[in-house]
Amino acid sequence: MQDLIAVQQQDFDLAEQYAMLRLDNHQDGAVATFVGMVRDFNQGNTIKGLTLEHYPAMTDKVLRDIVDQARARWPLGRVRLIHRIGSLDIGEQIVFVGVSSRHRSDSFAACEFIMDLLKTQAPFWKKERTSEGERWVQANPKDQQRAKDWQSS
Repeated sequence: MQDLIAVQQQDFDLAEQYAMLRLDNHQDGAVATFVGMVRDFNQGNTIKGLTLEHYPAMTDKVLRDIVDQARARWPLGRVRLIHRIGSLDIGEQIVFVGVSSRHRSDSFAACEFIMDLLKTQAPFWKKERTSEGERWVQANPKDQQRAKDWQSS
């Protein structure tokens, strides 16, 4: 089964994504998943929702590169990465990362690695709708440090 890397407007079903990581997968003993959601507070402001934009050709290339880097670091089975775009409201799902491998430590590490690099390297532009109006969100310094730590390890 090939990796799934998708950028889409429609929501995803967590149970379906988990099932696809397990379907006829008898060699892997671990699955780690992460789901990111729109929260109501960020950088000192109340958030009403957000809009995510991207440049499709560039985004696809970067996401594939991130997954390839994870595969080079850990012996992974399956990888599923879904990132939503468009207008999203509080509580909606934004991103899904799912990884299977023979051992849990590899699944956990690869899932975290993919998410950390996605936050800093993938060309998504996020505009938050706040009580003060709309604003474009810059990369968080903590996220940048986490990605830098992975690159140096």
